[in-house]
Amino acid sequence: MTAASPPHDSPTAGRFEGREHILPIRVYYEDTDFTGVVYHANHVRYFERGRSDFLRLAGVSHSDLLERHDPAAFVVTRMEIDFKRPARIDDALRVITTYDAVKGARISVNQRITRGEELIATAQVSAACISLDGKPRKPPAGLVDALRPWFCKDEP
Repeated sequence: MTAASPPHDSPTAGRFEGREHILPIRVYYEDTDFTGVVYHANHVRYFERGRSDFLRLAGVSHSDLLERHDPAAFVVTRMEIDFKRPARIDDALRVITTYDAVKGARISVNQRITRGEELIATAQVSAACISLDGKPRKPPAGLVDALRPWFCKDEP
């Protein structure tokens, strides 16, 4: 008997519900401090995964951006996090992300982490699109087009 590979070995990139991208996250032992509570800096990692998987599911690949004739990347320029409740080892969390607007080189993102209906943390994030020499640049047109369906309705 030979072992067959499962047909879906790829990690999930989450799913869209309307404008929101939802990424399920499990809290592992490595995510926690000695009390079994998620260490505060790990929330930043969870938020990063949410933003990256939003882009991936929307058809925007970080590696494709780097391989363009005019390579582009993103940097976080501001992140404000409000911690509401502790997350604990073995919790099933959801990172919920909305990309709200692109203005020039800046991208506005709102995120929250929940456990069921319970709010764990929120983040307001400003990111900038940059060239590989670190200078701000407008995001490539294809990126803006890919994100446009998820912007706030009052944004162009």
